Amino acid sequence: MKTPEEPSASSRAAGAESADAASTAIGRNIVLVGMTSLFTDISTEMVYPLYQAFVSWILTAQKALVGPVLGVIEGIAESTAALTKVAAGYHSDRIRNRKRMAIGGYGLSALARLLLFLASLGWPILLLARFLDRVGKGIRTAPRDALIAESAATSARGRAYGLHRAMDFAGATLGALLAWAVCLRFLDPHTGNLSSLRAFYILFSLSFLPAIVGLLFLLPVREACASPPLADRPHPRPDLNLRHYDRRLRRFFLAQFIFTLGNSSNQFLLLRSRSLGMTLSTTILMYIVFNLTTTLLSAAFGSLSDRIGRRKLLTAGYGLYAVVYAAFGLLPANRALGLWLLWPLYGVYYAMTEGVEKALVAELAPAESRATALGMYQTIVGLGLLPASVIAGLLFRTHVGAPFVFGGVLALVAAALVARGVRN
Repeated sequence: MKTPEEPSASSRAAGAESADAASTAIGRNIVLVGMTSLFTDISTEMVYPLYQAFVSWILTAQKALVGPVLGVIEGIAESTAALTKVAAGYHSDRIRNRKRMAIGGYGLSALARLLLFLASLGWPILLLARFLDRVGKGIRTAPRDALIAESAATSARGRAYGLHRAMDFAGATLGALLAWAVCLRFLDPHTGNLSSLRAFYILFSLSFLPAIVGLLFLLPVREACASPPLADRPHPRPDLNLRHYDRRLRRFFLAQFIFTLGNSSNQFLLLRSRSLGMTLSTTILMYIVFNLTTTLLSAAFGSLSDRIGRRKLLTAGYGLYAVVYAAFGLLPANRALGLWLLWPLYGVYYAMTEGVEKALVAELAPAESRATALGMYQTIVGLGLLPASVIAGLLFRTHVGAPFVFGGVLALVAAALVARGVRN
């Protein structure tokens, strides 16, 4: 029987080269998940820029409480919901399924929009709606991020996450544009806020539709994780013990927690812009510029991190954040036009770090615990958001610029930790 000839070294090299080229292509799963994020963020950002305006409208007679109440809403919603992220990641690793949990999380966030119609009863209803929306995000985030990692080659993960974040922020830009259009129609020139609850309810109604459309894009997604192992080779259990993780990953988690303590909700940047004399419509327009900047640059910075490494880009990004965030706090009222520079620079920071952080975690995590580690990363960030938002609310009441200077200092500490502790 004739034995097939071994392929030559040149043909093997050509085959490897073509396989590698194919592996760097952005696959169907990543595009579909990106479309889900795009439409979900259209829904979210149609109402997110107006939360601070809505709280101000409800607390018209208690202006001093706006900062603390906003801090409580954002802190509780983000931090408590963050506890679901590591549990969702762990469960996703256990059942070896990403898609079902992602659909459940996106579905819960869509249903949470319905609570907004009761928001006139008081800010606790707004808190509940925001909380359930973030719980949905907690359920879906780690499985979705693991699905992206497993649908892309290692050499293209930064690009894949960058493209996903670009589509995410493209949705945020479109959603904020819709919020801005409604503001132009219903803005009260005397108060600088929306004139009535009708404007809020128009956006609440419209925001439900893109959330449902985004959910539909998940249905044709295919599982990318390994199939369940044979009975005689049981699949390793996902690991929740941080001591068993790569030392560099543990250091990165520490840096993230410190950074997050000073990284208060973007609601405070919106509130700060208005405190410098900007109208609500102008503030939302700046927020649109921020989202658009992140949309345009995320994929490019993700690809750059594939070439030069994650650590360098993250260190530079945290350094940029420190400068920009402190500048938000130190900007005098007679220089308020400087906000038109700070908001896009803040978008550059997002583009440099958001997708790159997830790519770094996905690479340093054990393969059998990838979703668990991604969930743990999100949980660590979320746990820092409660004290961060509460601290920011108290500092804002003391001095409107204090939360931003505080955040800038902690960002420099985080940058130093990443630069020294997350070496290749």
